[in-house]
Amino acid sequence: MVFELLRLNIHVTDEKFNTIYPASIRRLSEKHWTPVSVAKAASEFLVSSSGTRVLDIGSGAGKFCMVGAVNTNGHFTGVEQRVELVDLTQSLIRKYSLQNIEFIHANITSIDFRKYNAFYFYNSYYENIDFGNKIDDSILLNTSFYKAYTKYTLEQLAILPAGTRLATYWASDKFTPPGFTLIDSLYDERLNLYEKQFNG
Repeated sequence: MVFELLRLNIHVTDEKFNTIYPASIRRLSEKHWTPVSVAKAASEFLVSSSGTRVLDIGSGAGKFCMVGAVNTNGHFTGVEQRVELVDLTQSLIRKYSLQNIEFIHANITSIDFRKYNAFYFYNSYYENIDFGNKIDDSILLNTSFYKAYTKYTLEQLAILPAGTRLATYWASDKFTPPGFTLIDSLYDERLNLYEKQFNG
């Protein structure tokens, strides 16, 4: 069982982890779902103390949150606008009896970031400007959404207190809001780890 191996800090390949998903979801893994090793590194950075509340901005198939929940003592929330993916991730929580994790069906612009202490962002908005690599046709994609979602997220991060942590994967440097300082870069600078030093 992949989650038992992760709890024991035993290496789990992405191919092995992805066996929990149906074939249609596995096919999207390389492009859209966070690799296990990246999820472990990011979650360990984000959870600075027991009970840290982590928000995954655009959680997709829930891979980051599930790895983080079994790899740390934080609480992980994934927000996803595709109801089919939310239904899938909620069923996986039940199937594998995962704790300290939840998935909610919502648009990011309805989320109050002040409820969370740390954030993970795997450039989930990029799909709105890269139609050739979209997940499916279940939601409307538009370049204006990319701008609106990015603007909202940066504004929300800007009002959060010092000590807030942020991990971005495959995201532009322009995504980093004022007040956040780069702490470390991993995986050829694709995974960037930030902490807020002052109110931006």
